[in-house]
This record gives sequence, C-alpha cells and structure tokens, in this order.
Amino acid sequence: MRGAEVFRNDRAGAAGYAGLTVLAGNADLLRAINGKVASGRFLSADTEKFPTAVLGSAAASSLGIPKITAGRPAPQIYINRRWFTVIGTLEKTPLSPDIDRSVLVGWDAARSLLRFDGHPTVIYLKARESEIEAVRDVLPATINPELPGLVQISRPSDALAAKRATESTFSALFLGLAGVALLVGGIGVANTMVISVLERRREIGPRRALGANRGQFLTESVVLSGLGGLATAAYAAQQGWEPVIPLGSVTAGFGGAILIGMLAGVYPSLRAARLTPTEALATA
Repeated sequence: MRGAEVFRNDRAGAAGYAGLTVLAGNADLLRAINGKVASGRFLSADTEKFPTAVLGSAAASSLGIPKITAGRPAPQIYINRRWFTVIGTLEKTPLSPDIDRSVLVGWDAARSLLRFDGHPTVIYLKARESEIEAVRDVLPATINPELPGLVQISRPSDALAAKRATESTFSALFLGLAGVALLVGGIGVANTMVISVLERRREIGPRRALGANRGQFLTESVVLSGLGGLATAAYAAQQGWEPVIPLGSVTAGFGGAILIGMLAGVYPSLRAARLTPTEALATA
C-alpha cells in the first residue's frame, strides 16, 4: 500500500520510521510462497477484518519483535496513526525475499483502515515446475485481459533456476554413464558368449549335426542381458527402494538391455554357426 508508514510506537518521530512495506495478504499466501510461521500465527478469516499484522523475518528484527510469546500480551505497532496487534512472525522466505521486509495485514482491514483500493499489485502463483513456462505464457491475458502488456511476470527464483541447471548437468552425466555402462555390459556379454562357444564345442557338434543354427547363442545372450536387468530390479525390491523411475523408462531400459544382448551375441552366434559337426568334435 502506497504511503503506509510503520513505526514501533506512536512516540517515534520521522527518525523512527522503519522503512518497511505494508502489504495486504490473504490467508493462503503462505502456501503460495512456501512460507512458514516462526512464532504466533498467520492471518486467517477470523483476523483479516481486524487491525492485526504478521511480520516478515527482517521486519520483525527491524521493529524489535523477534517472536510472539504465548501467554504474554501481543506487541503492537503503529501504522498510519493506527495501532495494529502483531499476531505472528515469519521465517525467512528464500523464494520471495520481499516478504521478509514486509508487514502483512488482512485484506479487509487494509481496505477499511489503510485506504487500500483492493487491487493487488503483486500476485504469487504456485505451479508445477514442468508447467512454469506454459503458465507464464497465459498469465498476462488471464490477470488483465484488456491490457495484458501491463502485467510483468518475474522469472523463476534463482534457486529454481540453479536447480534446473543442476538437473540438466546431472542428466547429461547420467546419460554418459549409462552409455559407458551399456558399452561395458555389451563387451562383457560378448566375451562371456565367445568363451561359452569355445568351452562348449563338444555340445555344439551334435547340435549342429541335428540342425541347430546361430539362434541358440543369440537367444542365450538376450536371456543373459535380460536376467541382468531383472536381478537389478530384484535387488532394489529386496532393499525396499521405492521406484521413482517412470514405467516407460523402465520398459525402454529393459528393451535396451535386450538390444545390447542381441548385438553382443551376433559374433559368438556366427562363430558357433561356422563350426561343422566334425570340426567341433575334433577340437573338443
């Protein structure tokens, strides 16, 4: 509210002006800014019509009211030549630091006692992180359909921007690690199957004589890769780890394991298929 001046008491002169901002707020403001009450209570439907106030963390420190103590008379502050009872103080709000240096009063009390015109100057909106850009695109026309160009939408907080940058970096890192893991896993499956072909020549000979083809070892490599994925899932279930990966990603991962198993089993399968029955039995 423009022109609203906050003093610790009615005896403080111009030098005692706290320089704080007086804001009219609704009872659901804390939920929108992820704020928490440090002491006392927040504005509610029972108090919004009365001269009550809630102080931000910096405002409480500036006015010398660090906390509200139950059982003791509530402190009062002087706003525009009117006494307001302080019913609560807030913890720091990193997502909206302007609230820290603000004195919050009820919406109806601001209109009747502080000449508030009822038109909000700042609207705090909480949205899902994945929908922030979409919400920002429609907010101006939603808030002021006649003059959407007058609505200024602030960017997400620095904390959210840093979080997104960190998530992007970790995603790239995990993608690289996944690629290395797939490469190592494929080499391991291929090596296992090549050794299996060398060690099972006595078995391959009769099977080739009976008409077996390269599909046997290709199938074995696929099963080996699939069992590796199932073993990981079983271990996670045994440890009680809650699944946080979407089902689509799990399905894609299992499909990738099968594909790697197929690619890794191609060479061993071809090598086994080239063995004639007599050659396999002779070298066993």
